[in-house]
Amino acid sequence: MIESGESIVSRLSALSGMQRLPTPKAELFQLRGLVPDDLCDALIALIEQGRRPSTIADDNGDAYFRTSETCDLDANLPAVARFETLLTQLCGLNPAYGEPLQGQRYAIGQEFKPHTDYFTPGGRDFTKFCALSGNRTWTFMIYLNDVAAGGATRFKALDKTFHPERGKLLCWNNRLANGAVNPATLHHGMKVRKGVKYVITKWYREKPWRG
Repeated sequence: MIESGESIVSRLSALSGMQRLPTPKAELFQLRGLVPDDLCDALIALIEQGRRPSTIADDNGDAYFRTSETCDLDANLPAVARFETLLTQLCGLNPAYGEPLQGQRYAIGQEFKPHTDYFTPGGRDFTKFCALSGNRTWTFMIYLNDVAAGGATRFKALDKTFHPERGKLLCWNNRLANGAVNPATLHHGMKVRKGVKYVITKWYREKPWRG
């Protein structure tokens, strides 16, 4: 299993169809068509069954900062296990370092305003979320469906916007080469204008996942 950031980048860069964003500011990749249609459908069905209002780690007082819904996906379910295997084979990261898989659902008008996936060192809830497993390292996010309008993911500091495409993977390193968090990974889950958006997200940690 791979555990060093440099080797992860080399592995991802060598994969057929993988595209790396040409910027020195962050390590960010996309791969179209990673997840087959039947698995996308199965994961969407699970999200519909188990969705709940999304939350944020450090409450900033903005009740509309994150308006999506979230679903915690049981690792024992066949579709979840199948996806976890697919992702591990792709990235080579030790699954012991991964958080449980999460699904997100965005209806018309829902969004997740600009945020980072890492927990801000020194933030109010940093110790609560990072004491056992460390901070987040890599993010792997997959769009499960096409969206009629809106729902893009915008990285303002990187001047890049990604539009939802069924089965497409986005992944990025939340850290800099020196191990510090990378503020250039700030991203905005933009409002859905027409239709519904479904995504699944897998985060990895600095240490084996212990909650």
